[in-house]
Amino acid sequence: MRFKRRSDSPLKKKARRGFQGYPVATVAFYGPNDKNASKVTVGILTKQDADPDILERWFAEDRDVRTDPAVAHEILEFIQRHGAKSVVMTDHIIGCPHEEGLDYRKGEYASSAHSGRIAIAGRVISFSKLA
Repeated sequence: MRFKRRSDSPLKKKARRGFQGYPVATVAFYGPNDKNASKVTVGILTKQDADPDILERWFAEDRDVRTDPAVAHEILEFIQRHGAKSVVMTDHIIGCPHEEGLDYRKGEYASSAHSGRIAIAGRVISFSKLA
């Protein structure tokens, strides 16, 4: 009998445990395409239906942040430091790394946002389909 090997990533293990209570750490990956994550954002929510109380970002231009052991270690330390009991994590890249209000004006799209496309719930959708 063969067993399916699960990831050895401590971060993925925490996410697989499911909801354990608040505070909750949310982990989201962003990148210029659907293959390379150049940014990860981690938010800490202390109560339901609230914006994150604390938000931290990590960037990498020359490597994928999902496979960088140093970034994973810093994320785990951040989560532990803020006492998160639960971890919610995407298993894919959910959008481009640009931030509204920082990289482009509010209400506009990033000019290089997946070459005219946006990622929603793991699917890439063209802007024309959103209109």
